[in-house]
Amino acid sequence: MTPGEQRPSGLAAYGAVTAAYWAFMFSDGALRMLVLLHFHTLGFSPVQLAYLFVIYEIAGMATNLAAGWIAARFGLASTLYAGLGLQVVALVALSGLNPDWALGVSVAYVMVVQGASGVAKDLAKMSSKSAVKLLAPKKDGALFEWVAVLTGSKNAVKGLGFLLGAALLGSLGFVWSLYAMAIGLAIILLSLLLARPSGLPKGRKGAKFSEIFSKSANINRLSLARLFLFGARDVWFVVGIPIYFYAVLSDGSEDGNRTAFYLIGTFMALWIVLYGGVQAAAPKLLYASTRPEAELIAAARRWAWGLSLVPAILTAAALFASGPQPWLTVMLIVGLLVFGAVFAVNSSLHSYLVLAFTRAERVTMDVGFYYMANAGGRLLGTVLSGLTYQAGGLGLMLGTATVMIVLSALAASRLCPDVTEKARA
Repeated sequence: MTPGEQRPSGLAAYGAVTAAYWAFMFSDGALRMLVLLHFHTLGFSPVQLAYLFVIYEIAGMATNLAAGWIAARFGLASTLYAGLGLQVVALVALSGLNPDWALGVSVAYVMVVQGASGVAKDLAKMSSKSAVKLLAPKKDGALFEWVAVLTGSKNAVKGLGFLLGAALLGSLGFVWSLYAMAIGLAIILLSLLLARPSGLPKGRKGAKFSEIFSKSANINRLSLARLFLFGARDVWFVVGIPIYFYAVLSDGSEDGNRTAFYLIGTFMALWIVLYGGVQAAAPKLLYASTRPEAELIAAARRWAWGLSLVPAILTAAALFASGPQPWLTVMLIVGLLVFGAVFAVNSSLHSYLVLAFTRAERVTMDVGFYYMANAGGRLLGTVLSGLTYQAGGLGLMLGTATVMIVLSALAASRLCPDVTEKARA
């Protein structure tokens, strides 16, 4: 059964979830590039840039725990709309940043606003991912396919957001870029509120906050694997690589800065779009519709170990080069694109398995717990991105990513098909 064969209410709900998720992630990707590049040009160090995103990730951890219970108690629509609305508020608030403020005040203000954006992002994410478990057709391979399409398309849209953010910064400037995104997102939210699509699950009054912590060994192991997987990505993605490319591409002039913005934004967008495309295609690449769950669990282990080879090779190259080199820059571009493709298969397997392991009545809370670990990994990667790049450059940063992938693979190696069946019982 395809999405078009769903009953009208289910299809409308799936369409609303997808549209809201796309709109949000488009703005999220653009905002990240705006903040990173704008404050780098103001002279922020790699560690200071990492600090700007710390509360964003901490807020994501707390939000995912609470949002799972809120959605179980009050319904998925409430958390979905709240996420979109809060992002509009965050964008407008960030536009009020005063360039005359002291550095410490500016950093603190941006951190708080980014924290609100982090809450918004994870409200929208948890709502969207949970809805797929409940709306997907009940046939072999359908859940994996629907999860992969939603997640893959979201990442492609977020990649375009990276490109948009860099382009807006180079053309409209920081403040007007934020206004433009806030207006666009507000229009999407208003449209959803007016349409009020039916089909999204309602809340249940008996949902207890204590239920958010998973008792499934597989959910816990998968969450640990997710933590290190996304930590390994963000340790280079958030600060280190964009700053390295800026140092290589910009000559310090206004035109040189603008050119660097576009090129960095293009690479980041290309990486995310590639990641999203492979993610969406993962069920077909893995022949998921014809393979039992135990084989997909085994595939998650193999793909994690395979991913660890990519940053290990890049680490060796960075240590050998001992500084920016044209051949190293080319190798980083190619290597990180390969990393993105293999990372996408790993991420897609995780996103499917968490929904396969959970039960329908626990879906929002298990997904919230799992994405709390995801946010924890992003937090760890964000902090280490600034610290490792500033302390040891590319070599230390990429070496840290390698270690984190190995830890993710070790956690994934403990996933067990037998536990899956117990979780479903």
